[in-house]
Amino acid sequence: MILHLVRHPPVSKAWQKRCYGQSDPGLSRQGQKMIAPLVKHLAALRPDVIIHSDLQRTRAIAEPLARHLGITSTADPHWRERNFGAWEGQTWNAIYRATGNAMDGMVTDPDHFRPGGGETTQALATRIKATIQNLPDVGCIVIISHGGPIACAIAMQTGASCDRLVSLIPITGSVTTLRF
Repeated sequence: MILHLVRHPPVSKAWQKRCYGQSDPGLSRQGQKMIAPLVKHLAALRPDVIIHSDLQRTRAIAEPLARHLGITSTADPHWRERNFGAWEGQTWNAIYRATGNAMDGMVTDPDHFRPGGGETTQALATRIKATIQNLPDVGCIVIISHGGPIACAIAMQTGASCDRLVSLIPITGSVTTLRF
């Protein structure tokens, strides 16, 4: 099975530099301009299945791609970004001012640290592993998702540990191909 994991394009300017995890901001103008080229590129891959996280920043690619290919896309909230709890919507600077180096716990204590009371790094990784294991058995799947879930899929494929996840997060609007 081939997975083409797409990280959504950049979000609206008001949300950049903010923790937006499972919040649902729209795309920036730059992000909106990336949709058509991404759809063209992804359509050329001829996916059998299209899945997205159910948030508008992923749906913005999944729906036009599905229309172009004449198939349906499936919204699956398991592909959402990490739940950052009370940190959602705050700027990263404000979080740092309020918590100091506590956010390092996402890397240094992946089993227990819950950013903003949200989801641990290990819980995110476990969620993505189970979601991949439950994918349909087809040749090619396009999944439009977020940095954290894609980093977890890469770690699963490469055997990287949770402390490496930050370095595995792809840039917005990129496509990562994995074979399972």
